[in-house]
Amino acid sequence: MKNTVERSGWARFWDNGRWWKALILTVGYLAVYQPASLLMAPFVPFIGDTGSASYVLVLFATPVLIGCLILIVFGASLHWLRSLFARQSIRGGGWMWIAIAVVLMFNVLRFASVDYAAAGFDWVAAWLLAGLFIGFAEEVLTRGYVVRIMRSSGKSEIAVGLVSASLFALLHGFNFFTGQPFVSTLLQMLYTFFFGFCMYLALRVTRTIIAPILLHASTDPSIFMQGIYSTEGSLSSLAQLGNIVLILVAVVLLVVFIITESRAGHRKRSGLADSARISEG
Repeated sequence: MKNTVERSGWARFWDNGRWWKALILTVGYLAVYQPASLLMAPFVPFIGDTGSASYVLVLFATPVLIGCLILIVFGASLHWLRSLFARQSIRGGGWMWIAIAVVLMFNVLRFASVDYAAAGFDWVAAWLLAGLFIGFAEEVLTRGYVVRIMRSSGKSEIAVGLVSASLFALLHGFNFFTGQPFVSTLLQMLYTFFFGFCMYLALRVTRTIIAPILLHASTDPSIFMQGIYSTEGSLSSLAQLGNIVLILVAVVLLVVFIITESRAGHRKRSGLADSARISEG
């Protein structure tokens, strides 16, 4: 059965990586997720306000769950799921742990500054579930399938990381077409590009997609929960600096990444050239 799938035109198309195929896959995910979100809109008057668990489950968790299922079916049709969750062969430098540390630190700060008594257990549980779905869907898509497609194209890891982060930002840029103001959308795309790049670094240094999934799954709930039920005090004020700090740190990490990957690529090319000269000699 596996050989039949691998010989099919469907599998050959996706196994032959190109950046535009990663774009097609991302747009295809949006084509599934956005209609699912819009289908939930008629239920808004019956599910309460943004502080209700039903609101979160219907308008956030359910559409993304549909996206999760579509992505699983897509990966299963190509026999990609096993390799998706396997240990990555490409290693990362120790400095990449900085990306994980910054994301994790502000997630903890935001969670610590949520007024849980006011929020209620059911609302918090609903957001944690929604966050898990969001983390799974968006990371499987951009750090899983997009990274695989880009690597199979033979592109450098610089291209892999930047395309992965760019398509992740594109996912959120579509919010403009659902009524989000233009400037707000641009700022969100800026943040999500650098957040996506940090998730790529998390994938590299841990060598498993589980790490970015869990980091992402804790990020969205912490942001939304603190935004609605935030406590007063310095801890909350510090947590609200998270997006700005992440962007600043990620800019530095991006520069380091480009320099180190360029040097690694140069050393690899030099080694291949030396081997070729020895063989010719």
